[in-house]
Formats: sequence, C-alpha cells, structure tokens
Amino acid sequence: MLTRAMESTDAADAFDFAALRASEFARLDAAGIAYLDYAASALYGASQARAHGERLAQGIFGNPHSEHLASRNSAAAQAAARAATLAFFDADPDIYDVCFTANATAAIKLVAESYPFSLRRGLILSADNHNSVNGMREFARRTQAAVSVLPLDAQLRLDHGSANLRASIERQGRSLFAFPQQSNFSGVLHDLSLVEEAQALGCDVLVDAAAAGPSGALSLREHSADFVVCSFYKLFGLPTGVGALIAKRSALGRLRRPWFSGGTVEFVSIAHGRHALKPGYGGFEDGTPNFLDLAAIESGFAFLASMPRPCLRAHIQSLVRHFLALAATLRRSNGAPLVRLYGPPDMEQRGGIVAFNVLQNDGSVLRYEHVEQLAREHGVAIRGGCFCNPGAAEKAFGLDAMGVEHCFDKLEGNFSIESFRRCTGRAATVGALRLSVGAPTTYEDIARAVALIAACSK
Repeated sequence: MLTRAMESTDAADAFDFAALRASEFARLDAAGIAYLDYAASALYGASQARAHGERLAQGIFGNPHSEHLASRNSAAAQAAARAATLAFFDADPDIYDVCFTANATAAIKLVAESYPFSLRRGLILSADNHNSVNGMREFARRTQAAVSVLPLDAQLRLDHGSANLRASIERQGRSLFAFPQQSNFSGVLHDLSLVEEAQALGCDVLVDAAAAGPSGALSLREHSADFVVCSFYKLFGLPTGVGALIAKRSALGRLRRPWFSGGTVEFVSIAHGRHALKPGYGGFEDGTPNFLDLAAIESGFAFLASMPRPCLRAHIQSLVRHFLALAATLRRSNGAPLVRLYGPPDMEQRGGIVAFNVLQNDGSVLRYEHVEQLAREHGVAIRGGCFCNPGAAEKAFGLDAMGVEHCFDKLEGNFSIESFRRCTGRAATVGALRLSVGAPTTYEDIARAVALIAACSK
C-alpha cells in the first residue's frame, strides 16, 4: 500500500510543473527571483496576460448597464465569470449567487454591514482570522450583539473547535460564525465540518477562502456554507481589484442593506422617499462593475484548469514538506536550532503556508525585519510581520498570555512595532516570516530560501 507521502509525490509527478514554469513563468528566472509570497498574491501566467491583452485590443466593452453591443459584451463576460466562479467552488447555481466586489475584504463588509445582528443574534469568530473578518465585530457591537472567539491550541489549530463552537452557541444563541478555510498566518487547514455543525445549531456560516489559494478544495455541495469570500488575484494573479461573495440566495435574502446605490435598485423615488433593491446579487453590486477586469476571470479559471487540482495540491504539499524537513536540520554554531516553526510540525492539516522565525545563539528571535531585508537583497520574496492576523500571531508569540493591554492604552495614537516591542519587553518576538508556495515554485526556490536562513547563522 502506498503511503500518503508517496501518493502525494506520485500526484505531483503526474503534471509537468517544470514545463509550466518554463513556458508561463520564465520571467522569474530571468529576474533571478525566488518568489515565495503566494499567500499575498498568486502570479499570472504569461498566456493569461497575452489572452487578456488580446481581448482588450480586439474587443469592445462598455458599461454593462446599457443595452448596446459593447454593453452586452461586458454583461456576457460577467455572466461567464459568475459561472466559472460557481464551478470552481462546486456551487449549485440554483442555490448560490455570486456578487462581484473589489476584493475579499469588500465581500466580508457586504455581509457584516447587512447582517441582522441583535441582542439575540451574535457573532462567533475563530481566533485565527484575517483582520477583514475580525472587523465584523464592530458591526456586531453596534447592535450590542454578543461576540465570542474560539481559541487556538499550541499548534494554532482550533482548540476543541466543535466543543467550543457548541458552547458559544449555547451561551449566546444563533449567530454568524466566521472562520478561514486556511490560515493566512500558519497555513493550518481548519476542519470544514464545522460548517455543518454550526448550521445544525441554527447559525449562518461565513468561510474566508482567500488564503486557501488555487489548491483549495472547498466544495459547496459538500460543505454548504452560507457565505464564502475570495479574491481572484490570490487564485490566478490577474485581475487584481476584483473579489467575490459567493452566497446562498436564501442567505442574501436575510441580509438588510443599510443603503442603496446606482446599479442596485429596481426604482428610487425622491418625491416619495422610497426604493426597491434588485433581487439576488443585483442588490449587492454597487455602482459600475470593474467590467474590463471581470473579463479576465474566465480565462484565469481556464488557466487553473490546465493543472489538475489534485496534482497542484500534491505539488504544494511536497514543496512545504521539503522546506519543513530542511528547516528542521538547520543549527546555529552552538548546535541550537536555527528555526522556530509555528503551526503543525508536519503536513497534517497544513496547506501551502509556513510561518517561522530565525533564532540567535541565545535562543532569542532574530528580528524579522533583518531577515526580510537580507531576503530582498538576495532575490528571495518572503513576507515579514503578523500578516493581518493578530489572533494567530498573539497565540504563536505568547502575547495572548501576557498582560499587554496597558501597551495598547499607552501607545494609542502613536503605535509602532518598535514601540510595542519596547513596551512589552520582548524585543524580538513581535512578528514572523512567512513562506508560501504556488504552482510555479521549484525545489530550487526552496533551496534558496533555506540557504538564506542558514546565512543568518553566520
């Protein structure tokens, strides 16, 4: 019987990623860049850019709110983009709608500002969330709705997620539950069965799929979340400035928009102070859509479809497994570990993201800014900081167990990472480094990152 590792390797070998790199991403080798920041943005393939350029050069696209040919060309491109988005998330088009937004953040805000929070309907967040999801709590608090947070364990997984979710619901009643498919901090893949568990207890569920990237395997037929958000540039690089809220039509019907705008209404009466929103997604797409970039979405999904998703997932897992194995062997001159990893130590419940810090001889953390600068000088693209995920960062760095509230009070209006370090007395434990991989990533890219880390020991 094949082991899981062997199965993964076989799947990765079933598609020629080296040929993909040579044909679609040769610019990386020409520039000498080891790009390892796919959690921040995927890279577009050369054929995508050519196809979109030709589309713009040869096509005529106009504001889709008219009825002439140019307008209808844009409307047709939007319809194709909706269908491709539903297909990617395996969503039944009879159940789900797609609302196009500026990005995943705007999609989250659409839900947050319109959700019927009240004393009887609160909000449940996982501690592991992007700040765009964390910000939903401010809309909930305006209505005095209860807000609770599900904690993380030492490996940054949801700690007894089912039990804590049930306890929160029993304590505050039906709520909106929001959590990420994959952590943008640690790469942890959270248990999607929480969707069904929350819904069985009367909750609506929002899944943030932005950080899961193109290898994410979210089937909305299997895990029928009420709301899912994504940004297309995180899937296939081009276009930027377009995201989506994929929502059940029934869930959209429970939202109450706090305003209306051009493009969202059936009618508006100024004399009589009345209006009626369009049904479905039409009532949520404010103003003129980004119709030129929306025309690139269908070809973006077609580009992804050229790579079998199991092969892409296996390729990403193999690269991360390779990095984890190499990082574990790195030692300082005194024999102490050189790297501190955050999250699972292996590939169990882990995706294509790794957060880590480089350690000094005394075991303290080398400031991430120093490593980030060294990486930039050596053409290695990684990211430093807390990655807009304070909950996972606080748990990873132990800040959740420290009394740091006085620092927030003291530094309000004049906050910086450096001043926070001084206030906490933990000079180099605020922030980490993040490596994330994608379809174009090679083992040579991983080797360059490991060599960079090793150079920090000298």
